[in-house]
Amino acid sequence: MSRDIFIVSNSVDELGGVASWSHRMAELLSGRGHRVQLIGITPAVLHKDFGDDLPYTMTTLHDEQPPPAWTPRYPWQQLDVRARRRSAARAAGMREAAERMNALFRTARPGAVVIVTQVWAMEWVALADLKGLHVIGMSHESFETCRASSRFARVQRYYADVDRLVVLTDEDADAWIRQGMNSTCGIPNPLPFPVAGTGAPAARTVVSIGRLHQEKGVDLLLETWAEAVADRPGWQLRIYGLGEEEEALRAQCSSLGLDGSVEFAGRTDDVPGVLAGAGVFVLSSRGEGFPISLMEAMACGVPCVAFDCAPGVHEIVRDGEDGLLAQVGNTSALARQLGRLMDDQELRDAMGERARAAIGRYAPERVLDRWEELFALLEA
Repeated sequence: MSRDIFIVSNSVDELGGVASWSHRMAELLSGRGHRVQLIGITPAVLHKDFGDDLPYTMTTLHDEQPPPAWTPRYPWQQLDVRARRRSAARAAGMREAAERMNALFRTARPGAVVIVTQVWAMEWVALADLKGLHVIGMSHESFETCRASSRFARVQRYYADVDRLVVLTDEDADAWIRQGMNSTCGIPNPLPFPVAGTGAPAARTVVSIGRLHQEKGVDLLLETWAEAVADRPGWQLRIYGLGEEEEALRAQCSSLGLDGSVEFAGRTDDVPGVLAGAGVFVLSSRGEGFPISLMEAMACGVPCVAFDCAPGVHEIVRDGEDGLLAQVGNTSALARQLGRLMDDQELRDAMGERARAAIGRYAPERVLDRWEELFALLEA
């Protein structure tokens, strides 16, 4: 059955995992005959060009970032005229954006589905007319990461009445169900590109890909690298990504005496290209959902070392079989695991091949079938 599917996110043109997931799913669902529209609330701060010749449409509701939400903590703060004006402007802009969504939703055929990828976007969707639509909320982070943030209360508030809450692992789904969100289920990310054949011979290079942001733990990676490379000359760490912490991370790199073995390589739009020939991939995040970067590395046959920071990490990487894991935040443990692979080419080759074979369980066809089953269940 061909459906109208609306995927609503904070931004549809941003550099990040949620936007990449949205475009990948839009491409795959369009390929199955569905009519897909991506809706972003605001333009991205860090922009990514996803191209023009797309089999789906994209809409951004606001021309610029709306004023931040404002809630007075004390009674006398209600007298702040400028804050009240900003709050009123935000509310009016949200209503206008919701009406733009309504115009899109009114074009939908029966059985249409709205997938809201982030709870901030749900604050806008909640203002729209959702009559006749099946609404699916999503959280792209682990339960524990969400629980440690302000998003936790908002997920429980804004997703309370959705038809389904979809998270990325069954383990996280069980945690949300124990929290009282009984309509939760787990569906993993699909592979972002086909599994590669045998690539170039592996170089003595460790690769990291991700935003230069506190949650991604690049500061921890530099501490790890200082320990791992100390007795292993000739190895290089190549860090791909942009972000607000770049200047501080470069200063940390210099203070650790790592400038000769670390390259800040900037942004890349060719992930398979930068992974081709890499010796090891490393993920040093403090928190994750279902990290696409691990899937990309494994699909390229690159063995992975990662902090076990979320159920999605130890679901993707089976410790000791197709990659190695370390306790989150323990840089010495991560350095030891990284060193095991740096010291043993046979182990790198074996784990890389096992990773390439194992990651096929997230083939797009399998993941799409689970989404199709969910759509059919909601309509039953």
